[in-house]
Amino acid sequence: MTTRDAKARRSDHRTRLTVWVALSANLVIAAAKTAGGLIAGSPALLSEAAHSVADTLNEVFLLASLRRSRRPADRRHPFGYGKERWFWSLLAAVGIFVMGGCFSFFQGYQALAGHHGEPSSRYAVGLAVLGVALLAEGTSLLRALHQFRTHGKDGRDPALRTVLGEDSAAVLGVAFAMTGMSLHLATGEAVWEAGASFAIGLLLVYVAYRLGREARDQLIGQAVDPVLASRIRELLAAQPEIDNVAALLTMRLGPDSALVAARVDLVPGLDSEEVELVSERIKRTVARRWPEVDQVFLDITEAPIGEEG
Repeated sequence: MTTRDAKARRSDHRTRLTVWVALSANLVIAAAKTAGGLIAGSPALLSEAAHSVADTLNEVFLLASLRRSRRPADRRHPFGYGKERWFWSLLAAVGIFVMGGCFSFFQGYQALAGHHGEPSSRYAVGLAVLGVALLAEGTSLLRALHQFRTHGKDGRDPALRTVLGEDSAAVLGVAFAMTGMSLHLATGEAVWEAGASFAIGLLLVYVAYRLGREARDQLIGQAVDPVLASRIRELLAAQPEIDNVAALLTMRLGPDSALVAARVDLVPGLDSEEVELVSERIKRTVARRWPEVDQVFLDITEAPIGEEG
């Protein structure tokens, strides 16, 4: 196993543990919120229950992405399956929007239409459930933030970014629900809970949009970071055999995999054997400097003699 593969496995293990923490928290919280919402008859709490159900399903998607994206390359997929990470992240974004956002809007409408009863002492049960949920969601968020800050490269993993987005939205969503329920209980006005449900819905739609846009960009072929691309170009241009870097194209193939295709003009006078040796040396140099750039292609031409110097 190469050093790069070992690092990738360690990164996957950290992310998988973070996803399992989030899944465990959301599974318990979803059941508690659903029971509390039905007992209290609270639209805001039911909105949060739908939010947690969506997050639970999404964590299952993310675990599938971690397993499937590490399959080795084959004839049908010569560059591997790294983009599965973003495909499953896109499905998670759709789940957040449909199951979380849309249901929250529906609950807000129901509250405004008067389909929920007056607040009662059972609201104390709902608020207690939300208090426990806040602790659980906060713990999961702290775990994801710790991984993001401690292991910088893990931040490119769409699974980790999705968990961060979900947990951040979950903490805010719980705060909205607690505020709406408390104001409804204090004033007797259901509009506060309706507002909380709409706020939760808007929050989830925003998170889904951000995650979905990022996944879309990567799935259709996004370039590597401009700083990395600039450094690769500089390295190529610094090679004594390269007269000019005519074009440099890059594409992210996975969280720790990238493709580089460069069209370069070599100085005149190199024979075919020298060209081949130069090409292999440059590829090894790029791969050694940036292990994530595991696919390097050079389109080599010889600069006209009149352009030398």
